[in-house]
Amino acid sequence: ELLETVSKGGGENAILRHTQRNKKLFVRERLKLLLDDESFLELSPLAGLNMPYGHVPAAGCLTGIGKICGIWCVFMANDATVKGGTIYPIGVKKQLRAQEIAMQNRLLSVYLVDSGGAFLPLQSELFPDKSHGGRVFYNEAIMSAMRIPQVAVVCGSCVAGGAYIPTMAEEAVIVDKIGTLFLAGPPLVKAATGECVSPEDLGGAKLHSKVSGCSDHFASSEKEAYECIRNVISTLNYDPLPEEVLEHDSPLYSAEELLGLAPRDYSCTLPVKLILSRLMDGSRFQEFKAHYGTTLVTGFGHVEGHLVGIVASNGELSHDASLKGSHFVQLCSQRSIPILFFQNTAPHTAEPTSISQVG
Repeated sequence: ELLETVSKGGGENAILRHTQRNKKLFVRERLKLLLDDESFLELSPLAGLNMPYGHVPAAGCLTGIGKICGIWCVFMANDATVKGGTIYPIGVKKQLRAQEIAMQNRLLSVYLVDSGGAFLPLQSELFPDKSHGGRVFYNEAIMSAMRIPQVAVVCGSCVAGGAYIPTMAEEAVIVDKIGTLFLAGPPLVKAATGECVSPEDLGGAKLHSKVSGCSDHFASSEKEAYECIRNVISTLNYDPLPEEVLEHDSPLYSAEELLGLAPRDYSCTLPVKLILSRLMDGSRFQEFKAHYGTTLVTGFGHVEGHLVGIVASNGELSHDASLKGSHFVQLCSQRSIPILFFQNTAPHTAEPTSISQVG
C-alpha cells in the first residue's frame, strides 16, 4: 500500500500540472524508454515518508539499478510532480547513497534532471555539511577521475544546483521546449536587471546546443532524447565485447565511390559526412555536439566492429570548433577509444586570429 502511494508522486493536481507543460512524461515512463526491457531494482522507495518537514514521496527522486544496452547502471531521476522536483535534505541523502553504490561497484551513472533546485525553506539543511548537497557534485568529480562514465538528460527545468549535474556529466542531452538550464531563472533576472526574458531564450535547448555548447546533443522530443542517450551509452567503451564476438555491417555506400567524389579543385571542400558514410559500419555515426562548432565534425562510429572516435574538419576551424574538438579528444582519452582524424579543409586567405589559443 505504501509503495502504491509513493508511485503516484505528488498527487493528482501536481500530475495534471506536469502533463500540461509540453506533454512532459512521468518519471517512470521515462525509465521505460531508457532502460532495457527488464525490471529494475529501485533503491530507497520509501525514503521521504513522514519527515519532520512533511511528506515527500520517494524523496522527490527515483534511484535504482538497471540495464541500458546490456550495461548495468545506476540511475537518478527527479520526480517533478513532487514539489517541482526541488531537492530536500532526504533527497540529497538518497542521491548520495546511489552515487556511493555506483562508485563501489564502478557502475555507469545516468541522471534524468528535472529539478527546481534546492527547496529554499530548508536551504540551511542542504549545503553546510560534507554529507549534504555539495557532496553530489564532489562525487561527480571523483567518479570522473575514477573513469566511471556519467551521462545526463535535461528533461525539465534545471535551476541552481540542478544545473551543475548535466554540465559536469561526460555527455548531456537536452530536450527542446522542455529542458532549460540556468543558475537563476527569469524572475531573478528581472529582479536583478529589470530585463524580461523567456526560459527558452535564457537557457533553452537551442541556446545550449548551438551557442554555449553546454549540451552535447539536441533532442526534439523526450523519446528522441532517451534513444540518443542509449546511443551514447553504446559508444562509452565500458565493458566492451571480447574481440572474438565482434561483428560488423558493411557501409551502406561503397568506399570505392570516394575517388569519384573527391573534388579536382583544391579550393573545394568535400562534405565530410559523405566520406564517413562510406567508411563507418552500417554508415552509422553518433555525432557529438552536432549543432556547435559545425566546422569540425566529431563523434563515434565503428570500423570493422571496432569503436573509434572521429575528428573531421569540415571547413575553416573556428574558436567554438576548437573547444569542441579538445573536449571530444579528452572524452576519447578518458574512454581509451582510438581516434581517426580526417583533414578536409580547403586553403583560405590568412587572417589575424586567436585560434591558436584554443586550437
